[in-house]
Amino acid sequence: MHKITADYIFTGNAAPIKNGIILIKNDGTIIDIIDPKNSTLSFDNVKKYEGVICPGFINTHCHLELSYLKNEIPQKTTLPGFVKELVQKRNNFSEKERQAAINKAEQEMIENGIVAVGDIANGNSTFQLKAKHNIYYHTFLEVFEIDDELAKSAFDKVAQLKATYFNKNQISIVPHAPYSVSKSLLKLIVSQENTIFTIHNQETDSEKAFFKEKSGKLYEQMAAFNPKVATWENQKDGSLAHYLPYFKNATSLLLVHNTYTTKDDIAYAKEQNIPIYWCFCPKANLYIENTLPDFTLFENENCTIGTDSLASNDTLSVLEELKVITENTPISLEKLIKWSTYNGAKYLNIESQFGSITKEKKPGINLLTNINLEELKLTQDSSIVKLY
Repeated sequence: MHKITADYIFTGNAAPIKNGIILIKNDGTIIDIIDPKNSTLSFDNVKKYEGVICPGFINTHCHLELSYLKNEIPQKTTLPGFVKELVQKRNNFSEKERQAAINKAEQEMIENGIVAVGDIANGNSTFQLKAKHNIYYHTFLEVFEIDDELAKSAFDKVAQLKATYFNKNQISIVPHAPYSVSKSLLKLIVSQENTIFTIHNQETDSEKAFFKEKSGKLYEQMAAFNPKVATWENQKDGSLAHYLPYFKNATSLLLVHNTYTTKDDIAYAKEQNIPIYWCFCPKANLYIENTLPDFTLFENENCTIGTDSLASNDTLSVLEELKVITENTPISLEKLIKWSTYNGAKYLNIESQFGSITKEKKPGINLLTNINLEELKLTQDSSIVKLY
């Protein structure tokens, strides 16, 4: 057994404990967490750290398979430009190069205190590594098809890939984005029972024009891929109205990016009575669109944090994502840690082990250093040490 303490302990789901003490087994299992104000415990042999301790981070949105594209795609192209670059460059790399990048990216996440990942996949290139269980993964197999008549063949192809995965409880077939999934395909996707879902949401401003007016760069790009998009109905309520009503029976649904989501969009989402989580990947938003969501609109919502891929980021670090939010909003460190630990674990349905420093859990333990302890805020110099 070890006793560790820091200036503050953030449990992930409760108020921070000043000088709190964690009793922990060698394997990282929590024995107890103690507030020294309410305890007569001997403080002998307590290992003291400077900074704050929090649970292991949950990265709810990543594309591990795209790690080979680090530094390959120019910044600030907007989403249509990013997609164009990705399509042009994705076949320029060998399988050996791709696998080396995937392995390196996973190691980066481990070193950055990430213990669980919601990972997007379009093939099986990450399956072998995930089966080693270095990190907990839930894999989301993306499917997209604009033509209703081709929906079943698109879904069946991905279902065959799903059948090869090592754990049927940690994989889902999910829609790529509102603008790339027909209504027939949506019906097939939501027919999966007891499934968690995710979708890219309102990542670009042209998504709004796509659905309301059938215009804009995104519409032109998708029409070039498949002219059948012209047969889609206009949606006066925007992209959310295209897909949210189909997810009434979802175990949970993660909306990723939300860069252009408005107060009215949030209200519309709430009216659907779906267990929705809102995921932010701020560094990727800056990389692709050079803008950020209005985080303050979401302070009372269930939010999580993602890193997106190394195609649109230079790090796979939840801490670095939190720094961007801290720079741009007054949202408290307590709330940011909840978003990046407890909420992510709840969304992935793994809160029995991860997401909070709680008795008998094995959540991973991170030490965050170079914190502004007077204001309890991250700084640009804040860094992370994985303790357990």
